[in-house]
Amino acid sequence: MAVLIDAISVKRRTLFEFDDTPFYCIEAEVNTPTARGGQTLVRLKMRNLLTSAVFEKTFKASDKFKEPDLQQVPASYLYSDSEGSHFLDQDNFETLTLTESMVGSALDFLLEGAIIQLLKYNGNPIGLELPQFVELAVSHTEPGVKGDSSGGSTKPATLETGLEIRVPLFIKEGEKVKVSTETRDFAGRA
Repeated sequence: MAVLIDAISVKRRTLFEFDDTPFYCIEAEVNTPTARGGQTLVRLKMRNLLTSAVFEKTFKASDKFKEPDLQQVPASYLYSDSEGSHFLDQDNFETLTLTESMVGSALDFLLEGAIIQLLKYNGNPIGLELPQFVELAVSHTEPGVKGDSSGGSTKPATLETGLEIRVPLFIKEGEKVKVSTETRDFAGRA
């Protein structure tokens, strides 16, 4: 029997199924009324994992959701072409192709051979989950100007995947940096 999740138990980053579709909770807000007999409501900002559509919906605290039939499978990134992005399932060595809409902006963080978590819903690939941080080499940045280091100054840098971020002045070309996949910001030296 499928596990049921109460709406009031849904927190940020929870996966749940609503109307036979898997969702990811981006934000959860519980509204408890002050009046007697008032009903506790849960407002969820959620992302449809099949279409990537984001919307908000309010549920009663007692509403129940099924746990989705989602599997995370380790996969390595092979390449991208006009058909989509190709990954190698590390469990059964099957090549899986994800469309551009399934991959989204994740290509900014992917290098050939990078191992990520591929999401499968009912056995079919629907998207991927990146690690919280990735390490990428700086392919181009201007040299920092001596004496221009007060106040935590930054400069633009292009990484090996083509992603452009702001880095501290002391970072040089060829250095590896740690980048947050959630905020797309510099997170430190690798």
